[in-house]
Amino acid sequence: MQVIIIGCGKVGRTLAEQLQEEEIDITLIDQSAEPINDLSEDIDAMGIVGNGASISILREAGISGADVLIAVTGSDELNLLCCVIAQKESNCHTIARVRNPVYRDELNFIRERLGLTVIINPELAAAHEISRLLRFPSAIKIDTFARGRAELLKFKVLPEYRLDGLSVSDLTERLRCDVLFCAVENKNQVAIPDGDYVIHNGDMVSILGTPQNTAAFFRKIGFISRPVRNCMIVGGSTVAVYLAHALLDMRIDVKIIELNKNKCEILSELLPDATIICGDGSDRQLLLEEGLAEAEAFVTLTNMDEENIFLALSAKNISDAKLIAKVNRLEFDDVIESLDIGSVIYPKYITADYILQYIRAVQNSIGSNIETLYHILDNSAEALEFAIREESPVTGIPLSELKLRKNLLVGSLNRNGKIRIPRGQDTIQVGDTVIIVTTHRGLRDITDILEK
Repeated sequence: MQVIIIGCGKVGRTLAEQLQEEEIDITLIDQSAEPINDLSEDIDAMGIVGNGASISILREAGISGADVLIAVTGSDELNLLCCVIAQKESNCHTIARVRNPVYRDELNFIRERLGLTVIINPELAAAHEISRLLRFPSAIKIDTFARGRAELLKFKVLPEYRLDGLSVSDLTERLRCDVLFCAVENKNQVAIPDGDYVIHNGDMVSILGTPQNTAAFFRKIGFISRPVRNCMIVGGSTVAVYLAHALLDMRIDVKIIELNKNKCEILSELLPDATIICGDGSDRQLLLEEGLAEAEAFVTLTNMDEENIFLALSAKNISDAKLIAKVNRLEFDDVIESLDIGSVIYPKYITADYILQYIRAVQNSIGSNIETLYHILDNSAEALEFAIREESPVTGIPLSELKLRKNLLVGSLNRNGKIRIPRGQDTIQVGDTVIIVTTHRGLRDITDILEK
């Protein structure tokens, strides 16, 4: 498979590194030689310096034989133009990154009229992920499947939950909640647990189930969770605008603190129902005066990763708010995760996962398409949702009789809109969607779950 990536910034780099693991031929295009050279040192890819909207540059990159073109430059309009020109020259799939809130309500119109395959908006996707967390603030991370009917929630095991020393089978028997324990992270290991795996305080555990069953699980361990009623946001970024719209629609009070006066005026026009404060979000006294101590959610969305992390750490000492920090640079994500500041959102990962999901679906367009894909467990495992289109060696056979690969779980079955955590006697049927959690990378078809 041949993929052309136009734009070698953070998203382009993350995407190229992940596609490299998929054994895909990659061609990079950027107007500057430096990012191409830096990236070419780490991955095997051809690089071309030039304008991705130039037909001669696209022909040099092999557009006539390309399967997918992905435009992720810093300009929305350039990304759209690259895709339009590529489609005039070839029949490849085209994916454009479009971020400007001006296009918020026009993305479907743009995609259909221009003939693009996919439009991805990292800031909007990040805002959606944050809003999900604020609906269920006890979770550190929430990934959704089956159009919201199933969710994968990550939480930290605290002493008050009284789970320390219990095995997964003990917990399943004691709590009688229809959820699946599908991942555990701690300082020593990252694991997909079996029934004998013992949970300890401090572990990061991921459970899979319907929203109703995951909520019941948290109630039974003594954690009553409800959506937050108010949210303080530092930084009037694009993500903040998208997030504020979503929260206001959920009837959550929103207060945004932004230093730039002109930006505050724009925010006031875009968000008339939100409270906009013109001030320095790193000013501790200002935060206290604006009610940080009573806030139920505190989200840091400035353009500086260090400031976002510092503010979240600082707020942890003076507030019980749900803390969420946005981080763009990915080089120190392991260090950031160890700081225990609540939830950390990486828009670049969200974008790369979405595009990778689509590319795998293009590679396998007949038997069982990948509907959803997330990287989990510090990027060392994947959670995938397959749509079963036809009969195969995995359909109609009880799961207990299938020779599944090790470090792989069949997480749930979605049949006619009903979610079920499968048992050994259950079978996968045509028409189902199936969630798989595994440490094996690069699954493209449901038959890849079987031992080779």
